[in-house]
Amino acid sequence: MDWMQWYRQLAKPEWTPEPATIGLIWQILYPVIIVTFGYVFVLAARRKIPLLVAVPFAINLIANLAFTPIQFGLRNLALATADILVVLGTIVWMMIAIWPHARWVAFAQIPYLVWVGIATVLQVSITLMNL
Repeated sequence: MDWMQWYRQLAKPEWTPEPATIGLIWQILYPVIIVTFGYVFVLAARRKIPLLVAVPFAINLIANLAFTPIQFGLRNLALATADILVVLGTIVWMMIAIWPHARWVAFAQIPYLVWVGIATVLQVSITLMNL
């Protein structure tokens, strides 16, 4: 069974967005993520901000990129839930860490935070509904 068939057969809340909608949201968010994360990594590499400020951005990037292989490759709902909780937590950490250095980067994370908050509730719901 391919990943889409597997996903469609899972029990999900009624309010679950269609996969195409989820994809569209990420297509909007990824350019913001690329620009803001890139800015932070360049500042850290040039030692214009402490390297520790970039740590939550790096962890977030790794966890974000790991979600799809965990969810749809491994088909491990519990691990995907743990992963998305890391993504959510590191967004808050990122916003706090960058605030004193580049407030616009913190503000630019708000749509990402909102979406990942919704996605986290969805993921937890799907996981619990499919125990």
